[in-house]
Amino acid sequence: MRFHAEHGNDHWTTFCENAMTIPLPCYHCALPVPPGSRFTAVVLGEPRELCCPGCQAVAEAIVAGGLESYYLHRSEASANPDTLPVQLTDELALYDRPDVQQSFVRHAGELAEATLLMEGISCAACGWLIEKQLRSLPAVAEARLNLSNHRLHVRWADAQLPLSTLLAELRQIGYVAHPYQADQASEQLAAQNRLALRQLGVAGLLWFQAMMATMATWPEFNIDLSPEMHTILRWVALFLTTPIVFYSCAPFFKGAMRDLRTRHLTMDVSVSLAIGSAYVAGIWTSITGAGELYFDAVGMFALFLLAGRYLERRAQERTAAATAQLVNLLPASCLRLADDGQSERILLSELRNGDRVLVHPGAVLPADGRILDGQSSIDESLLTGEYLPQPRQVGDAVTAGTLNVEGALTVEVLALGQDTRLSAIVRLLDRAQAEKPRLAEIADRAAQWFLLFSLTAAAAIGLLWWQLDASRAFWIVLAMLVATCPCALSLATPTALTAATGTLHKLGLLLTRGHVLEGLNQIDTVIFDKTGTLTEGRLALRAIRPLAALDSDHCLGLAAALENRSEHPIARAFGRAPLAAEQVHSSPGLGLEGLVGAQRLRIGQPGFVCELSGTAVPMMPDEPGQWLLLGDATGPLAWLVLDDRLRADAPALLAACKARGWRTLLLSGDSSPMVASVAAELGIDEARGGLRPDDKLAVLQQLHQQGHKVLMLGDGVNDVPVLAAADISVAMGSATDLAKTSADAVLLSNRLDALIHAFKLANRTRRVIIENLVWAGLYNGLMLPFAALGWITPVWAAVGMSISSLTVVLNALRLTRQPKPHVLDATPDTRPLPA
Repeated sequence: MRFHAEHGNDHWTTFCENAMTIPLPCYHCALPVPPGSRFTAVVLGEPRELCCPGCQAVAEAIVAGGLESYYLHRSEASANPDTLPVQLTDELALYDRPDVQQSFVRHAGELAEATLLMEGISCAACGWLIEKQLRSLPAVAEARLNLSNHRLHVRWADAQLPLSTLLAELRQIGYVAHPYQADQASEQLAAQNRLALRQLGVAGLLWFQAMMATMATWPEFNIDLSPEMHTILRWVALFLTTPIVFYSCAPFFKGAMRDLRTRHLTMDVSVSLAIGSAYVAGIWTSITGAGELYFDAVGMFALFLLAGRYLERRAQERTAAATAQLVNLLPASCLRLADDGQSERILLSELRNGDRVLVHPGAVLPADGRILDGQSSIDESLLTGEYLPQPRQVGDAVTAGTLNVEGALTVEVLALGQDTRLSAIVRLLDRAQAEKPRLAEIADRAAQWFLLFSLTAAAAIGLLWWQLDASRAFWIVLAMLVATCPCALSLATPTALTAATGTLHKLGLLLTRGHVLEGLNQIDTVIFDKTGTLTEGRLALRAIRPLAALDSDHCLGLAAALENRSEHPIARAFGRAPLAAEQVHSSPGLGLEGLVGAQRLRIGQPGFVCELSGTAVPMMPDEPGQWLLLGDATGPLAWLVLDDRLRADAPALLAACKARGWRTLLLSGDSSPMVASVAAELGIDEARGGLRPDDKLAVLQQLHQQGHKVLMLGDGVNDVPVLAAADISVAMGSATDLAKTSADAVLLSNRLDALIHAFKLANRTRRVIIENLVWAGLYNGLMLPFAALGWITPVWAAVGMSISSLTVVLNALRLTRQPKPHVLDATPDTRPLPA
């Protein structure tokens, strides 16, 4: 079993199939090479036999990296059986090299951060064990395992703890970790699925044959069976059941041995006890001829367990589909532009920051960058949930993994690989799925205590039945072990949370903390920022009020000519100018001055504009908005008003908050009358403007002192303290990076209606989790006494346990049903400006 635990299912299978021969050892790992193996690699100038494609890939990578000396200096194995083989230790030491770590280890200050793909995960208890083992190491700051995709996120002080030592710690408790790489991960996942399907197929096929052989020995079927035929059938049943136990059920025994070695209980212990006990009892009957054969029960139990686990695995893969889609968005190659303008197709790995790439219509953007030439529409639906392509032009930023829809673009590469927005989203999504809310932690602890109780109860009830009726004692203990596996209890919460997280991501809301869905059910107060949150965050020209002989269109042309020469955000509101301005210079905080033809103009603050003509400042209109004055040497020409348009779905979000009875507050740094105007239009309970970040934080702290649970929605650096301190915080997708990393969720789509769906989904998720926990608790609680009384046979216990687990998973999958998106009018406002 130690051999199996250290080297995984594939090598264990190879070992079993060749136990009667002495095959050639694998040159890389020294395990037996299967007969007819075609895996070879040229190492040290000679072809070497290898046992599997994994060893072949590693050997070729070592040779390609110029590290062949590794094979010259390694020794065979350590003499101490409690330590890893020296050749494996030497191999793990390669991961300490900076050039090897460059592709998958990120450094932030004194801590290193990496994502590892784990082998050997069988249930939620494995995640608990791995996290507990790593967190016990002084240098490890964080260890989180995502059970849906078997990815382990680790942050540790690599100056104190080399990566090789961390990997060796995982090996010592029976788990193998690899650097996570999308292609290798999908290959490995596919291989594990094929192995699980083969194990299920072998169990099903052989169980059916073993059952027929066993049933033939029953007197009810053939009372004239000769003693010789009876003996033959017993041995045939044993022969057919043995591959089920040692091949199909190998994962259970591997997990049980690991658990016993680490003194930690999981469902693998009770499953292995049940299968092993029935199998040993069947062997005793086959040899002595006394008693009942249990091989049919062994086969059926194995079949139901393997079928349940396989379907659970497929369900977990389905709920993790959003992450897998993101990982595989990037193209394998791209067109790089040379200095002479010629394009060359290169692999994505050859691309570097500062390169220029040509992206044709219908192609996927290979990296984050900035448009140098061209204009097009970009489909960002897989990243943001926004189903309409977004217009992009020269100077706009674009994101890796998005689709160019219309025109050819020349893009300057600004970020690659782990530095892209796509990679950041994947890391945040993994973090959210790996974090366990309070309900999940309670369920995990309850499952472990229930397992301990059920094993103790099985032993006690077995002793009691041995005194009452020794012939039934074994069957009853077996039924108790089978019936009380806490599979459903362990799956109740993580499956629901994973399904809900994936659904929200498809709607454009990325959860970055695991407590969001649970916490949304406790919120009673919502704080909104104004600019960029309830409003679109960009000024638009709303009206022109001429003051002289010039009409609105002429005044707009003059203003746009000046503003087109400015980089200020206000300038974007004026659009393109039909006229050209010259000698334009800016007076910060005041406005612009320049020549349009022979006419000298100013636009900006009223006092600054009127200085040019020496006239009095005209009366400003009594309407909300930001008013600018346009004037020339003769006097003022026109008032122009700018304001920030409300988001189209803001009223629906406020209505949803009101329907839940939540108190709403608007806290803004804007001191203009727009704050009160927005609050009045949306029906917000309380609005305060002109607040500094510490003022907003003081309001939040006061709400906390009053016992309120607060949701904060914001987008700017000034919102970061409140986002970090709120019970739940949501940052807009257009927010600053600091705001997004401080928030518990990111609204990638910038569509507020995604929050409305999140409120509804949070209620549904809580309801599904409670349903799952109640169902799992009732099932385990009722089956234990029924099995103890002898009312349930092991076969029916296996059926019930599998149905219980599948019920929990299928109930959780109801959360993957997406609501129909609320279609909002995305057509630009083309109405003429009022005079």
